[in-house]
Order: sequence, then structure tokens, then C-alpha cells
Amino acid sequence: MKFPRPRRTLLLAVAAVLAVLVPGLGLTAAYAYAGDVPRGTSVLGIDLGAKSRAEAAAALRAGLAGYAEQLAAPVDVRVGEQTVQIQPGQVGLAVDIEATVAAAAAAGGNPLPALFGERKLAPVVTLDADALHEALRPAAAEAGEAMTMPEIRFDRTEPVPIYPEAGLGLDRERSAQALAAHWPQLGTAAPTAAGAGGTGGGQWHPPAVVPIPLVEIHPVTTAEDVDRLVAELARPAVAAPVTLTTPGGAEIEVPPAAIAAGLRLTADDRGEIVPKLDRKALRKALRDRLAEVETPPVDATAVLGGSGPTVVEGKDGKRVDLAAATDELLAVLPDPAPRTVAANVLSVPPEITTEEVAELGIEQRVSSFTTYFEGGLSIPRNHNIAMVADLVDGAIVWPGEVFSLNGHTGERGYEQGFLDAPVIIGGKLVPAVGGGISQFTTTLFNASYYAGLEDVEHHPHSYHYSRYPSVIESTIFYPTLDMQFRNNTDHGILIDTAYDQSSITVSMWSTPVWDDVTTEWSAKREVTQPRTEHLKPGPDCIATEGIQGYTQDAWRIFVRDGREVQRERFTWRYDAQPEFICAEKPDEEP
Repeated sequence: MKFPRPRRTLLLAVAAVLAVLVPGLGLTAAYAYAGDVPRGTSVLGIDLGAKSRAEAAAALRAGLAGYAEQLAAPVDVRVGEQTVQIQPGQVGLAVDIEATVAAAAAAGGNPLPALFGERKLAPVVTLDADALHEALRPAAAEAGEAMTMPEIRFDRTEPVPIYPEAGLGLDRERSAQALAAHWPQLGTAAPTAAGAGGTGGGQWHPPAVVPIPLVEIHPVTTAEDVDRLVAELARPAVAAPVTLTTPGGAEIEVPPAAIAAGLRLTADDRGEIVPKLDRKALRKALRDRLAEVETPPVDATAVLGGSGPTVVEGKDGKRVDLAAATDELLAVLPDPAPRTVAANVLSVPPEITTEEVAELGIEQRVSSFTTYFEGGLSIPRNHNIAMVADLVDGAIVWPGEVFSLNGHTGERGYEQGFLDAPVIIGGKLVPAVGGGISQFTTTLFNASYYAGLEDVEHHPHSYHYSRYPSVIESTIFYPTLDMQFRNNTDHGILIDTAYDQSSITVSMWSTPVWDDVTTEWSAKREVTQPRTEHLKPGPDCIATEGIQGYTQDAWRIFVRDGREVQRERFTWRYDAQPEFICAEKPDEEP
């Protein structure tokens, strides 16, 4: 018969085993913790065990180099039903080597895993949460539900609160945590470079789509905050005016309507209302009051006098410094009346200085061109010519600048004082506002042409009129047809216009670049004869004489030191202008 071994005997046996193991554990612990990182520790299959921190960092860096392609590959993330590809570099997604090694070194404790198994650690990942949030914003807008942002608007001077409501969207930190937890996705394939420490022999598995959670999002400013802002800021702000005082003793009243126009109580993208003043809106609302204190700067310019061009000095202006006063103005809005804020007045220099104009070299007339008209300035066509001449007179074209006649004058309509006069529309002369300006355009074009300036855009008439030089002439029609030239010299150009009862003259003043600019014309070719057309008589019918059509060339010739330096060809095809008769077409004889 066998008897059970006494319990005391079992305990003694255990004690005996421990007596053998305990001294050995000291040796095995030393073995397990050789180096800074415990044996058996790996990150992404890269062995870091039994290495110093520097050695582990080098091993991890070398191992990740083998995964370079996978680490740089875009990551598919899903926001609701929307899938977005995130480029790791776009959002700063990377393995933090030093932090990962530090985490591996701090992963000690129980030595048994280091003796009998492998300790697999996830890498420490860096990520720009703000950049990720911006990248995901469009998808979140489609998949989520926008918050109702709090706001306080003004109906004239009455505050109108808009209360916040929750939405469904992204939380920056949770989005970043979700992506970091699923990256990198290296599957089971071996790394692409030798020595990276991968397992090898596996098949590459397509990375999973990373889910980004949509959460309930709340504006930072609550409904209670909105009510408090109405009571403590919005209503007191428009309860009374604020007086701006200047160092010169002037006082500018900022009425409640102007305060309401400038005060902004809107939320940022987090739904927080941060009160501020819109300086531009405030300045617009105070425009008339500020005009009593402010003066605009006057640019320096050049004008023609009896002795030729002279420089007119620029003048500084004065401007109330609303920008500097904004913070103090905002600070007093919750206060009861009277409320006063000091504001400085700044000196504003002109954009164009006297020195700059003096250096332009506007010294003498370099070209001049005159065309003629009949009937005096009282008829609409010639009135329009004088109007546009006044607008252009004194214009300065800086070196390299393109002068656009349409751009300089703007629209030339009834509101600007222009009248109806004949223009060519659809091959016929018909009354239209601004008619006749083509004559000024041709005169200006020729002045720039004979100054040797670069032609940028011009459009000869469809018919040739004898008052214009053939080929080198130009029509204009706002805004589709323009006349432009470039000042391709190193000097400024001053445009001078002058007119009388029968002519318009445009002159260019600058420093001469060419000794002379002349024109040679070819003979007319492909000549066509006008036909006769009868038009319905009436106030809009304008009778014309027939004019031949033809093609012709004109060469602009540049002369310096007595010889031709270059020539430029212009070619145009004129249609034959019909003889328009304002009468019913007579019946043909049988």
C-alpha cells in the first residue's frame, strides 16, 4: 500500500528548487538586461534587444529605411461614408526614433519575457493634429453635421442673438489618436532593403482603411455665454456714442450706428465668440466725420508750364489712427456714458514722392500728333473728344508700365457726361454714347507710335476715313476694344492733350530715345468698290458716302545717329464702306 507524500515533504521540495533557481535568477536578469534595451524587444519586427540606446536608434533607423516605400505610402482613412487619402508627409506622420527607443528602454520589469519570448512594442508616432484636421475637414463636412455657430448680429442698433447648436464632426485629438494607432501598416511582407529586420517570406496585405470617428461637437460659447455677451457688451456698446479725441483738440463722435456697423460678435471655427472691431467697416461708417479731420496725401507729379515740364511736390496727408485705437475703443464699449478714447493722427506720405518724379527724366517733347474735326466743340461727337482728352491730360506712364485708355478713363457713359454720336456697329453708322472717341484714340495711338513706344493693343477701323492716317489708326469701344501701349523706355512719359474748336493734339514728354520715328506706306492693293444700300429713313439712319476698301502696309522706321536702326510692319485690310442712302429702295424699271 502507498501513502500520500506528506505536505511538509512537498514544501521542502519546492524550497529546494528555489534554492537552486534564486541564485540563477540574478545571472539571467543580467543576461536579459544586457544593454539599455531588454533582450527580445522589437519594434515593427526590428530587433532592438541587448543594445545601448544609440545602438538601438541606429538599428531602428536602418530598419525603417527598408520600409521607406511603405512608410511614405498614402493612408486611406474613412470619415463616415467618405474615404480620404492622407499623405504622411502632409500631416507630419512619422516614427519618432528617439522616443521609441526611450519607450523600449523603459519597457523592463519582469525578465521572464526577455528570457522565454519576444517583447513587441508599437512605435511612438508623431502627427500634426491640426494639419490632419484640415485634411479631413472637407470629408467631415460631407459626412457630418455642422454646428450652429453662436453669433450676435445687429438690426440697426438692436442686438439679435443666435444661439449655438451641437453638430457631428471631428475632434482633433481623437482623429490623431485613431490614425496613430493604425500606423504604420506594414503587413507581413519583408522590408524592401536588406538588414531591416523584417520577418520575410510573407505576402503583402493591402493596408486597412483607418476609421476616423465622428463625434458630437459643441461650440465653445454656450447659450448662456451669448445671453451674457448681449447683456454685458452688445447692449451697452450701442447705448451711447463714444468720443474720439485727437492731439489737435478735434473730437470725433462715434455714434451707436457706427459702433453696430463695426462690432463683430461672431464665432471662430471652434464656436467661440471673440469680440472685435472691424476697422474697415468702422472707418466706412465714420467716413464723413473723419473727413473733417483727415486730409488725403497728394502725389508728386509733373506738369507743363510756360518753361516746359516742372515737378510739383507731393504733400503728406493726415489720417486718424483707428487701428491703434481699436483695442481701447473695444474696452470701453461695456462702460456707461460718457466714454472717451484718445486717437492719434498719423502723417501719411504720398505714394509718389517728389524725388521719384524728378528722376523720371521728363524733360522735352518727344512726339506730337494732331487730327482735325469740323463743327466746333458744341456738337456731341467733338464734345466727347474733349471730354476724354481732359481725362487723359497729365497722365504719367512709368517705365515698364502699360497705359490702357479704357483702364485710365473707365466707363464712358451718360453718367460720366458723354453724349450720343455716330459709331460703327454692324457695318453701319448708328448713334451711341461716346461716339467720336475713336478720333482721340487714333491721335493718342499716333503720339505713342511716333514716340517709339511699344504697341500692345490697337484696332483700326473697319472702314478708312480720310481724317486718319491709313493703317496706323485705332478705334475703341468700352470694354471690349482697347488701345494700349507700353512705356518700354527707362524714362517716364507725360501725356499732354490740347484741343480747340477744330483739332485735338496729343504730345508725349520724356527723354528722347530715338532721333526720329517715321512711316513708309506701301501702295494700296486688293482694292474693292463700295456698293449702294438703301436704309429705312428715320432719326437713327445716318447717310454715308461710299469708300473704297483695300489692303495696305505701314512700316514704322526707327532712326538713331542718322541711320535706320529697325523697322516694324503694320498691315490692315479695310472693307469698302457702302453708300448708305436713307430712303426706300426705288422700284426697278420693267
